[in-house]
Amino acid sequence: MIQLGYFTLDTPDLDKARAFYSALFGWTFDEDSSHGTYAHVADSEPPFGLRKGEGKVFTHLYFRVEDIDALCLRAVALGGMAEVPAGSGSGRSVAIRDDQGVSFSLWQAAPGL
Repeated sequence: MIQLGYFTLDTPDLDKARAFYSALFGWTFDEDSSHGTYAHVADSEPPFGLRKGEGKVFTHLYFRVEDIDALCLRAVALGGMAEVPAGSGSGRSVAIRDDQGVSFSLWQAAPGL
């Protein structure tokens, strides 16, 4: 089986992205593994980071969260945008854009998942 081993989120402004995701998710960054065009998210599994780039979307990432409604409100307060969460048998999900227009989604698992 092939599993996700590493990923990056491309962003036009690395400093703004660090501030946004730190405030939204509480992420911290491993400065020893970071440099001018890359910020490594500390203690992440799988490992990942933010990369200064074009912000092109080829895949779509879903971050599993405990309270989707609270994070939608927080994303908007931080200058991002949130759609209305939609429900399915597996839980609720919502598309978010950060304060630079980079798109990702949140997923809150249905009870028992």
